[in-house]
Amino acid sequence: MKVYGHPASTCTRKVICALTEKGVDYEFVLVDIMKGESKSPEHLARQPFGVVPVLEDDGFVLYESRAILRYLNAKLGGLAPTDAKDLGVMEQWISVEQSYFSPPAMKAILEIFFAPMKGTTPDPKVVEEGKAGAAKALDVLERALAGKQWLAGSFSIAEITYAPYLQYLVDTGLGDIVKERPNVAAWWSRISERPSWQKAIGKAR
Repeated sequence: MKVYGHPASTCTRKVICALTEKGVDYEFVLVDIMKGESKSPEHLARQPFGVVPVLEDDGFVLYESRAILRYLNAKLGGLAPTDAKDLGVMEQWISVEQSYFSPPAMKAILEIFFAPMKGTTPDPKVVEEGKAGAAKALDVLERALAGKQWLAGSFSIAEITYAPYLQYLVDTGLGDIVKERPNVAAWWSRISERPSWQKAIGKAR
């Protein structure tokens, strides 16, 4: 398998985490999004929307990180529950992440990350709006995680989809909204300590 991506990309990190969970050897092909390489004709032929990652598996090409994660589970197993109810719950939480958590979280994260590159300071209103939206989703997770280690019975794609955004909240100084919620904080600790996640963020081989 080949993964076309960038090590700082949230969605690339999801795919690396999943492949590492399954112990799959893969070739990482750097697409330097900071230099605009994701908009090159070569990459657009793989991913017509000009983003990363892209998975190539013996000539089969697939983009969109959540689709890639589901494909890897279908092919390799072990990344999603087999019980119908647990599977439904997993899909529910993936949908919550995509609709209610990652958009506001990334609003705040990107403001903090890119403002200095533009020679400006982050707009506190934008940061606060994003942070408040992410916190609202985390309140729902806090209640759902009471008495549970994982969202859907076992570590699954659901955890993988949340991980990059939780990581960047912590890395950009917004981690208080994670730490203030004990169930979420403990859950994030379990995710972040996994060797597969450490590999995804470049802290383990």
